[in-house]
Amino acid sequence: MDGLLRQFRVAYAAANGEQLADTLNPDVQTNASRLQEIWGRGDLRSMSSDLSALLRREQGRLGARLSKVEVDGWYEIYFAYVKAIGEILAVEGLRGDVQSSWTRVYNAWAEVTFLTIRGYTNHDFENWTIPCLYITGKFLRLYAMRADAEKSTVNEDTTVVDLQDDFDPQAEEHKNLEDCARRLNRIFQLCASDRAPLEESRKWGVYYSVNLLFKTYFKLNSESLSKNVLKVISAGRSDIPPIDKFPKSQQVTFKYYEGVLSFLEENYVAAEKHLEMAWLMCHRDARRNLELILTYLIPCRLLTTHTLPSSQLLSPFPRLQKLFMPLARAIKGSNLRAFDIALRDGEDEFIKRRIYLTLERGRDIVLRNLLRKVYIAGGFEEAKNGAAPLRRTRIPITEFTAAVQMSSGETIDIDEVECLLANMIYKDLMKGYIAHERGIVVLSKSGAFPGTKM
Repeated sequence: MDGLLRQFRVAYAAANGEQLADTLNPDVQTNASRLQEIWGRGDLRSMSSDLSALLRREQGRLGARLSKVEVDGWYEIYFAYVKAIGEILAVEGLRGDVQSSWTRVYNAWAEVTFLTIRGYTNHDFENWTIPCLYITGKFLRLYAMRADAEKSTVNEDTTVVDLQDDFDPQAEEHKNLEDCARRLNRIFQLCASDRAPLEESRKWGVYYSVNLLFKTYFKLNSESLSKNVLKVISAGRSDIPPIDKFPKSQQVTFKYYEGVLSFLEENYVAAEKHLEMAWLMCHRDARRNLELILTYLIPCRLLTTHTLPSSQLLSPFPRLQKLFMPLARAIKGSNLRAFDIALRDGEDEFIKRRIYLTLERGRDIVLRNLLRKVYIAGGFEEAKNGAAPLRRTRIPITEFTAAVQMSSGETIDIDEVECLLANMIYKDLMKGYIAHERGIVVLSKSGAFPGTKM
């Protein structure tokens, strides 16, 4: 306990928020010996009196830097922190006297989080201490997911849980995570509503808390709640420091989620803009984050600029290479059947990431490329009066029908192909018109297939 309070004094004297937050670090993987030392014999009554005495001593050393009101707040937080440590050590099997559960860990840490929030509303905590909100919020979310996983798992070891930020459409109950979301929203409101001057404002905690909310809402499939948070950010943007003043890690995470939300609204131009910013700022060694960004950026580029990912781009990401390269080869080769097979093989993962319907639209690009090949294969019309030859622009629908049948491996009638052609013209993937009575398509003499090079 004495070591914990020494850490506290050093951090407080230097007004170092990161060091102060580290005194509340509950990560048993990196701090097991420290946590066991703090827990000691587990005599809570003795620890309560020791903690109170030590904090009074630190107040005397720090003088006016630490008020009595603040001391009362930190006492409550650290005593709750010690009790949470007891539950964490128990659930990890590092206490021989008792067992625990992740639900009890979550409840104990929720109390730490509640008291930390209350420190700013009731105990005059200074705003440089906001990294304490970061660490309590971060572990609150992780413990909530472990507690929910523990409840939904029968006869399995639940001490190791996949903590990815994926969409989870099959999850039926997230009781603890829902409670966590409400508490994280309280942290966000606490930061966003601060009226202190910017240089000492809690608004510097806005993007960290928003990113925690995004991760939580995505896990809960609460897309609408994520959009509400974005609206709050947009409405108060004039009062919040510019995003480029925040750490790059926070910028990358925010731009990623902003891009994904635009993607889900089918605003692919905006999604591409946000995701590209996240991609350019993301650290090159953060492979997992780069992979998540590309998962949505690739489908965006496919629809906005008809750009395909290269093998060089995907080589560091074997999973994405397996998913996207078959699609890219099918599009490049104008192979409808290969595209359908690639889409079917990756269907589960595409649906999980909510990119299936977007990728399905890539079939139009395959068809556009196929029709263009028919156009090119048609050659040139006979030149007149010494003029430069022009490509044939009147193409029988039967030629397109034959190409579609060969590419798809399926029998298709001419009326269905005519509908496909009309759809391509409507989507501006092909310029021209259908002369139904003559059974031909009359293509534009210039730029018959927009977005392609002749």
